[in-house]
Amino acid sequence: MTNIRNPGSAWWKRWEGVEHRCLVPLTAFSEPERLPDGKSQPVWFARSDGEPLAFFAGIWCRWTSVRKLADGETTDDLFGFLTTEANREVGAIHPKAMPVILTQPDELDVWMNAPAEEALGLQRPLSDGHLARREPPYLVENGS
Repeated sequence: MTNIRNPGSAWWKRWEGVEHRCLVPLTAFSEPERLPDGKSQPVWFARSDGEPLAFFAGIWCRWTSVRKLADGETTDDLFGFLTTEANREVGAIHPKAMPVILTQPDELDVWMNAPAEEALGLQRPLSDGHLARREPPYLVENGS
């Protein structure tokens, strides 16, 4: 898994077609916050409108290589997330970049079916105010 900031580069261009695009569902995601002592901790974000689901714009490919000598040659499905400049909420924690997050049905359709030039037009931050910090997903209260 990797972040893809420049999908137009020669390295990524070969995988810009619809056959290599994917949607990765998410309910929350984290970015590392650097603490004063030099350590980092994850800060979680989710949609601020209360809707539970969004999607990362992704690219995948099947890759054959030797990653570990003990395993020999293997064929693996690899994927990456498209990234872009950070919006206000994510930028307060991780100013360099954030994942491309799609929330609307028409965006999902464009990412999965449109020509590359149109699909890559979705490489932009989610508008300010559409994300909020959340408690880690594994600490969801059950109301009791």
